[in-house]
Amino acid sequence: MKQLLFVFIGGGAGSALRFLVNKYTNVLSGFVPFPTLIVNILGSFLIGILVGIYTKNTITHNQSLLLITGFCGGFTTFSTFAIENAKYLENGNYVMALLYIVLSLVIGISFVFLGFYLAK
Repeated sequence: MKQLLFVFIGGGAGSALRFLVNKYTNVLSGFVPFPTLIVNILGSFLIGILVGIYTKNTITHNQSLLLITGFCGGFTTFSTFAIENAKYLENGNYVMALLYIVLSLVIGISFVFLGFYLAK
């Protein structure tokens, strides 16, 4: 039950921060959905750092549940990424969908590796 509480608290904090990032970066939207791209890239970088730290046994399992599973899980948003791409596809904007998918995946995975590298 204690572990569930760690995930719950971390997820709530991550979701609240995602809301704030969305609120204050929404003015940047236009070319691609920047709020979602920003949180997913930042979340990828953070999870890379946290996993790197966790593999060195610097944080406990409960801390990893709070920060990695809870916070990063609540902060990043695959479902929003999916619906934004579905809208592009539904509107026949295949180039934007492909661009957004490629940017998100390439930059996101690169930032995981960067975070993991920096943590080591």
